[in-house]
Amino acid sequence: MKKILKTIALSTLSLYITTMLQADEFTQKDLDLWMAEYKSVVKEGRKVFTNPKLGTNTVTCNECHPNASNTHPETYPKFQKQLGKVATMAEMINWCIANPLEGKKMALDDPRMTALIAYITQERKGIKLDPGKH
Repeated sequence: MKKILKTIALSTLSLYITTMLQADEFTQKDLDLWMAEYKSVVKEGRKVFTNPKLGTNTVTCNECHPNASNTHPETYPKFQKQLGKVATMAEMINWCIANPLEGKKMALDDPRMTALIAYITQERKGIKLDPGKH
């Protein structure tokens, strides 16, 4: 009898844990809200990408990378010669801000950094993820 009760208890516990670990279910309203938020951040990223005040010399990201061309977010993290190490896209963005734009690097959690990454990634949407590739 103890063995049967132990088996039932373990089965019940296993079912409970499995239920707890399942992902939340999302409604279409949730998905629509989140997509609207994402699109607004992408739009803000485009503004930052084309803002001559990001640096001190009026150069914009868009001058070297029209519509985020030649940014290849799908290849990060990867070795970046300019930095001499394997770097994230945010680190490379900061290099560009500090060097060609002659501006001040952003904190990695700066909302503008998030917006830049969202914009760049959106422009390359559909490209196969291949980190480490140059």
